[in-house]
Amino acid sequence: MKEQTEVGKLKEGKYMLVEDEPCKILSISISKPGKHGAAKARLDVMGIFDGVKRSVVQPVSAKVYAPIVERKNAQVITIAGSIAQLMDLADFENFELPIPNEIADKIEVGKEITYIQSMDKRKFD
Repeated sequence: MKEQTEVGKLKEGKYMLVEDEPCKILSISISKPGKHGAAKARLDVMGIFDGVKRSVVQPVSAKVYAPIVERKNAQVITIAGSIAQLMDLADFENFELPIPNEIADKIEVGKEITYIQSMDKRKFD
């Protein structure tokens, strides 16, 4: 899910789509309008799921899409190697996520965790 907004209305810490990847806005700098042009915004963003940093320069009035990013809770059902099977606590949907190395010691069967979902992708929070 996504919604349309103007570049000038975006703020640091919010999200936008860049190359069909939901990205978190790290910084925004806006240049003054020139003699013949409109003000431009330079956005430094980082992909939520791929971790790639990107820079985008667009007019302040340009339309962009902002993805709907949700934080949800799930319960760990089983762990098989580096894959955890989870059950969403709101709609009881079962799904699997790879366990990142930095939080592998915190994931236990029966424990509740938080995960991020956007654009049909999920990852541990």
